Amino acid sequence: MGETPRRPDTGAEAMADARWRQVRALGRMSALSGMVFAALFVVALVLVQHAPKLRDPDAVYARFYAAGGSALATLGIYVVPFAGIALLWHLSATRAMFRAVPREFSPVQTWLQMAAGVLFLCMMFVGSATVGAVALLSTFAVNPLPAPDVARALAAVGYGLLFIFGVRVAGMYMITTIGMARSAGLMPRWLAVIGYLAALFLLVSTTYHPAVLLVFPAWVVVVSVVLLLRAGRAAAAERT
Repeated sequence: MGETPRRPDTGAEAMADARWRQVRALGRMSALSGMVFAALFVVALVLVQHAPKLRDPDAVYARFYAAGGSALATLGIYVVPFAGIALLWHLSATRAMFRAVPREFSPVQTWLQMAAGVLFLCMMFVGSATVGAVALLSTFAVNPLPAPDVARALAAVGYGLLFIFGVRVAGMYMITTIGMARSAGLMPRWLAVIGYLAALFLLVSTTYHPAVLLVFPAWVVVVSVVLLLRAGRAAAAERT
């Protein structure tokens, strides 16, 4: 007697389809929030650059005070919280997307990813606030305004938080996210290699050039788009 053909488990297929629909929805949320974060972060970075910088002489601070500060630099400080909110959405959506994929992840890796993302967010908030503190005081006509040495010290704190601590926890977030994406089968090897190299650059970077801060948001945009596209392909592959 021939074997009875096995009928497909429609219940299991329906559960798999529902799971991958959730993955794609979370991927769209991760991609959209990641792009919004990157755009707002770049806008805030450009605007805050209108405040006196760490190496500027006292004459630059004097002219800045005499002009009543910079409305653009103050606006940049107000943009930063919205970039942080978009980053929180991106972190949460990316983490939820990985958890929806039927794969096992190391608990250490998942907690490191979340901790690194939240730490970068805190560094971004505090660092930008200290760098832009002088612009905020000048805009609101607070008297007496701090001496250039005090303002420069505040800028030094902000630069340290962003360029020493912030970029390194951003690199840690990139490493852990790449590892989870590779385990989930959602990231190609070539992009993982590029991401690891970019993360290594952030971990060992000693420059204070603002361009360094653009590495992380650029990576977020690229990875968000790739994860969204790969999630759709993985769902199609599982059906076949």
